[in-house]
Amino acid sequence: MQVFSKRILTLLFAVVLLPTGALWAQTTTNSTNSTRSTNSTNSTNSTNSTNSTNSTNNSGGGGTITNPDIEFSPIPGGVLVDAKGVLQRYPVLDYGTVTQKQLAAARSSYTGIAKDVAVKTPLRFVSLNRLEKAVSDANGTLSEEMKYLAGLQDIRYVFYFADSKDIVIAGPAEGWFPGFEGAMVGQMSLMPVCELQDLVVALRAFAPKTDGVDRVGCSIDPTPEGNARLQQFQKDFGAANRRRFGEFLDGIKQSLGNQTVRIDGISGKTHAAQILIAADYRMKRIGIGADEPPVRMETFIKRTTPSIGNALFRWYFVPDYESVTVTADGSGLELTSSRVKLVAEGELDAENGSSGKKQRADAASLAYTRSFTRNYPQIARRVLVFAQLRNFVDMLVAAAYIQQQDFYGKSGWQMTFFGDEKKFALECFTAPQEVEPVVGYKITSSGGTLLAPIGGGVVIEPESILAEENVTTDKGKVTAVKDKAAVILPAGVWWWQ
Repeated sequence: MQVFSKRILTLLFAVVLLPTGALWAQTTTNSTNSTRSTNSTNSTNSTNSTNSTNSTNNSGGGGTITNPDIEFSPIPGGVLVDAKGVLQRYPVLDYGTVTQKQLAAARSSYTGIAKDVAVKTPLRFVSLNRLEKAVSDANGTLSEEMKYLAGLQDIRYVFYFADSKDIVIAGPAEGWFPGFEGAMVGQMSLMPVCELQDLVVALRAFAPKTDGVDRVGCSIDPTPEGNARLQQFQKDFGAANRRRFGEFLDGIKQSLGNQTVRIDGISGKTHAAQILIAADYRMKRIGIGADEPPVRMETFIKRTTPSIGNALFRWYFVPDYESVTVTADGSGLELTSSRVKLVAEGELDAENGSSGKKQRADAASLAYTRSFTRNYPQIARRVLVFAQLRNFVDMLVAAAYIQQQDFYGKSGWQMTFFGDEKKFALECFTAPQEVEPVVGYKITSSGGTLLAPIGGGVVIEPESILAEENVTTDKGKVTAVKDKAAVILPAGVWWWQ
């Protein structure tokens, strides 16, 4: 069937407001034209609180933007949440569209990072309980080394050292500079560094003396009432009138109404929640053609046909680990080939082992979700919010393992500073509540139409990843890495390599 025309409805009319307390304030204190400058007395990013994670009173290790003409985006994933909790797509420079000249200018304009932490290394080790003490001793004032976990790119290992009672995470690391998508990125890798604010959110989800959360995630879905009004509108409007495209789209907007946003397992006011919802929203927009695919791939709107009618399609991000390796004594964990994959609703039932009635996944949905999963590493290099999502999944699994193995009890670490929102404030963002409709619309030369509201979200169940059937026993590699990393650290030192 020849396609006559294609239209995408993404009705977005939210007011643009920067998130209160964005952690980007520190990196732009010298910029004269930045909207994130902390010199402004009425800036929403003002960071005067001494125990806020946004403090600019650095104790060392910080970088400085030396070129005031370089613009850096403070918007996580290019998605804003306004004061009423309404999502809006906010155009930012994805790395897929950034020129080498722009990258070179951004990298060279950011100076002042200490040489030792700027060194690229295959493994850097961070003691979580020592880091908390360092932050507490500084009354919550964060250096950039603290904010960006000494440049960790991702978490490959989790260790417990019984002799020193250190709880340690480890992974590749390097120096960093501000990226164009609300993320600090590695000097060489150009991939997002791990952020303390997100790690603490994960730790709070599996805090000492708690049962931990069952699920962390988000969803964007039409309301049942909106779907009912939409079906009635289509019936009343009639197929013959759908060529009156302007009227048709206005009617869709009014009848469907805003889609609801839900955050599960963590506070919706955190940066981590912003990452979840931004990744979900960007994924949906790519699928329906509202955003250009960042790589050559299949999309839902390209593969779908009008014959399937006004159905609701749901797509979900879920963890996808090749394996999780654990030492015999449980003191070490390796996350191998950590990935995220996209699944359709019927596939999610299988992932969760649901015994209920299975929904058959649509062929166009399967083509899109499988293409996205297959290309996820490349997509994440060009749209960094997907790499940030992958990092947060690793953090949740690490936090769940720390709790599962009772590293808290063994070390005596109560997480009294990181775990207290009053002492260590992370809930600085507006919680997302709703978004105007995410709908794919397609019309063919024969008059057939497809109207497809898109739902779904992110589903992360860290404890299921650590279930016995998903774990392999270490044959010596993880133990060797741990033994090599064992050092005696002087007071005040919380990372090493």
